[in-house]
Amino acid sequence: MSEQALVHAAVKELREMKLAGFRVLCPGDQYIKEIPKAISLLNERSGEIKHVLNPHQLVGAFFVEESSQEEDGYWICFEVKEIEKVPTGMTSLVIPAQKYASLRHKGSNHEIGNSYSKLHGWIEEKGYSRLKDKWHLEIHHKWNNLNDLDIELLDAIK
Repeated sequence: MSEQALVHAAVKELREMKLAGFRVLCPGDQYIKEIPKAISLLNERSGEIKHVLNPHQLVGAFFVEESSQEEDGYWICFEVKEIEKVPTGMTSLVIPAQKYASLRHKGSNHEIGNSYSKLHGWIEEKGYSRLKDKWHLEIHHKWNNLNDLDIELLDAIK
């Protein structure tokens, strides 16, 4: 692992987050195509969501190992101050306060797996354990160009 990857990984504790947006549910190899479609739809319909905290930031949420059908999928959302009247076709969820290992991914969506490999290596090297049955997050700071993304990867740890 490069020294540069180590410099950018960190531990973060995030407060509870309330989210509103879309759930993407598809075969595992299709998420790389379906998530960008859901992001476009979310952008088109963003004005329908009440109490958005930051319209310039999307939050992706998922379980690495889901224990039920309700946990399967990928949610792409806006963080909201409170959940009120979720628009038709959308859903909401509450992510509890959690500790994460964090690494910023900048580049293509096809390269995100490499960034996750670096993050997982860092987690292991530092002696943390991944919590695969808890919410994992992706904070999207830049998402309009699939070859030039800026996403903070947040892997639940203890």
